[in-house]
Amino acid sequence: MRADAMTTTRILPAVGDPDAARAVTTLIGQLPDAEPAPPVGDSTALLDTLARLAGESLDELPEVVLVHERIGPVPALEIVRDVALRFPSVGVVLITSDASPGLYTAAMDSGARGLVGLPLGYEELAARIHNAASWSTGVRRHLGAGADTLSGGPGGTVVTVSGAKGGVGTTLTAVQLALAAQASGRQVALVDLDLQSGDIASYLDVQFRRSVVDLAGITDITPRVLQDALHTHPAGPTLLLAPAEGERGEEVTDRVARQIVSVLRTRYDVVVVDCGTQMNSANAAAVEMADQALLLVTPDVVAVRAAKRMVRMWDRLQIRKAEETLTVVNRLTKGTEIQPALVERITGTKAARSTVPAAFKELQPAVDAGRIQDLDSRSTVKQALWALAGELGLVKAPETPSGHRGGSRLRRARGDKGAVTVEFAGMAPLILATLALLWQCVLIGYTFSLAGNAADEAARAATAAAARGEDSAAACDAAARRNLPSAWAAGARASCPPAGNLRKAEVHLRTPILFPGAGSFPWQVTGDAAAAEEAQ
Repeated sequence: MRADAMTTTRILPAVGDPDAARAVTTLIGQLPDAEPAPPVGDSTALLDTLARLAGESLDELPEVVLVHERIGPVPALEIVRDVALRFPSVGVVLITSDASPGLYTAAMDSGARGLVGLPLGYEELAARIHNAASWSTGVRRHLGAGADTLSGGPGGTVVTVSGAKGGVGTTLTAVQLALAAQASGRQVALVDLDLQSGDIASYLDVQFRRSVVDLAGITDITPRVLQDALHTHPAGPTLLLAPAEGERGEEVTDRVARQIVSVLRTRYDVVVVDCGTQMNSANAAAVEMADQALLLVTPDVVAVRAAKRMVRMWDRLQIRKAEETLTVVNRLTKGTEIQPALVERITGTKAARSTVPAAFKELQPAVDAGRIQDLDSRSTVKQALWALAGELGLVKAPETPSGHRGGSRLRRARGDKGAVTVEFAGMAPLILATLALLWQCVLIGYTFSLAGNAADEAARAATAAAARGEDSAAACDAAARRNLPSAWAAGARASCPPAGNLRKAEVHLRTPILFPGAGSFPWQVTGDAAAAEEAQ
């Protein structure tokens, strides 16, 4: 922690209007022991700045964040709630022209530590900043070193799954990620924000009456209110489903989506949101709030172009930056020209290491039955999606008692090493026998090659010797042995009898057993060749 952290208050103003930003910055610059940071102009920049600082250390976060009512594009109360949830050790002060009791209550419910009315007054602003900074300092002192674990907000991880275009496997991916996280022991919520054509209920064989649209008319969505719209599936995940009447999806606004995601992340370890392929204000808000935003794409030109358009649209609307998006390639085959590296390069995103193979036949029985939770664990698609869940950190690691963690880890390591040693000892004879057999096959093939070449040499030498009136048999034998390695030449036999106008050479070689010179097989390898007699 900085040496002057106890006396200096770091203040981050978040103001959308340039004139208002200058006024706020000028006034807080007059406060004693204040260290104002450059103002941020929108909600996305505010969250990005806080996330970057929290990534370095909790001590780098400002003690106070001033949220002006003109922050945009997210409403001020929503961004106050989001900052309070994700960065609980930061004191948030709302600056607003409406200082009514109703707004004051709403601001406190959202997590603000104070409210300052417009036009700004020095005394009131100084008092609110002092109170918020004192509260922040007390929280950090209380949390101590363990506070770093809360810098990303209490509760769980939010993962959104969007499709570059229709039919790329968005819903299947979202469902399997939720099932994988649930199977590892985490508390999981699965939200269907594909508001016009959501299929999670069909995939999981769920009959329902309540849906996300029942929350659309509620001003303040509390955990108790949200509970009435949730459905607990027998497989484990808690579901918040899309409306059966697709036209009612328009009733779900970004305000509703933000409140839903904020409440769910405080109650569940993992929140998986199926955003479908059609962007609207609700699922755009979810993507903006997500810790991980996945974009599903298939390895074809049309899907990759659609992914590129989607990424650019998110960037233009300040929903999410391309480098913060993770593309997942579905239905990938080894032979396709479009591989993850190419998708990564074209879209400007990061491609997931885990890819999903094209194996619809594995899925069809479970999909047709509407029971994707019963998909065989041997399915390559399920294995790939559960591996993706592990890559995203959604799968809970096995826990050990704190008092014996080191010893358990050591015993587990020793046990693993022992198991590997035993397995290797059992497999070693088979491995060695296989290698010996392969090497012997190589020697046999080499012997056939030597016999054929020696026969060619012998036939030509015999015909030449006969034409000169010399001993053709001796020439045949010498030529056959001339280029043979010693281990093969020792037991070689060659003969070149005449056959009409030809000299037919036969060379017999023995194949060494494993190593030349260590012994030979009793059977022989024969190579033969023929050459025309030369005129004398």
